[in-house]
Amino acid sequence: MTSNPAPFADETIIKPPRDWVLVGLWISLVVVAAIWIAPFVFIVFTSLKSTAQVTTTSAFAPPADPQFVNYAKAWARGRFDITFVNSAIITAIKVPLGLFLSAMAAYALAKIPMRFGKLILLLILFGTMIPFQVMLAPIFTLVNGLGLIDTYPGVILPYLAFGIPYQVFILHGFFRNIPQELSEAARIDGASHFVTFRRVFLPVSLPVMAALFILDFVATWNEFAMALVLLQDREMWTLPLGLSAFQGQFSRDYGQLNAAIVMTVLPATIVYLIFQRYFVSGLTSGAVKG
Repeated sequence: MTSNPAPFADETIIKPPRDWVLVGLWISLVVVAAIWIAPFVFIVFTSLKSTAQVTTTSAFAPPADPQFVNYAKAWARGRFDITFVNSAIITAIKVPLGLFLSAMAAYALAKIPMRFGKLILLLILFGTMIPFQVMLAPIFTLVNGLGLIDTYPGVILPYLAFGIPYQVFILHGFFRNIPQELSEAARIDGASHFVTFRRVFLPVSLPVMAALFILDFVATWNEFAMALVLLQDREMWTLPLGLSAFQGQFSRDYGQLNAAIVMTVLPATIVYLIFQRYFVSGLTSGAVKG
């Protein structure tokens, strides 16, 4: 009786073929990430160097003797305490208010039958197609006629006018995909449209609302052109205006200039890190056609 050969003795281990497409994607990802991260590394390192260190060392060399005093000096010399407060007030009012108004408008257009609903939506979406740069002169004339130059409402109202149409477009697509049975059940239980919107639609729309919050916060915090036209009093300047003036006065003080840049972008970065887990899912939810 012959013995059978050991099982799998003649079998060779076959390795799966290498996916060169995936390898190429990873290489591309690393290259793109390096390109995006390099300027931030340069800015942070430069903000911690003295002027002598900036001119004698490599741009990407870590600071041998970190000059954290650059941040305190830049904050005081640039009067960023005033511009920071102005930006915080404008952003804290505009972003939540714009999201709330956009959500209510999107709900009404998506779930409340209206005779001219599609026409109203088309008119709102038309606002996303107009570059605000061509509207700066008419906006200045209107705001000046209302006596709102160098005021918070004079900036917040135009910001709302240009921010709401895009948000309505995204939220309308999201609300259209929510099953009609949810709103009908709430209506059968006696809930008004506002109660249905607040208790049913707002909770399920948190991901897309968080994504829009990030985009709107960054856009409002960094907005420059409209603020430059509407805010002429230095006491009403926002952070981008203060940073531009600081750059003009202290362009040769590289350490303090880059410290000012870091302080300007830090709040937007913190907001993104807080809401980043909602960002991708939120944008995807609002982009699906109903």
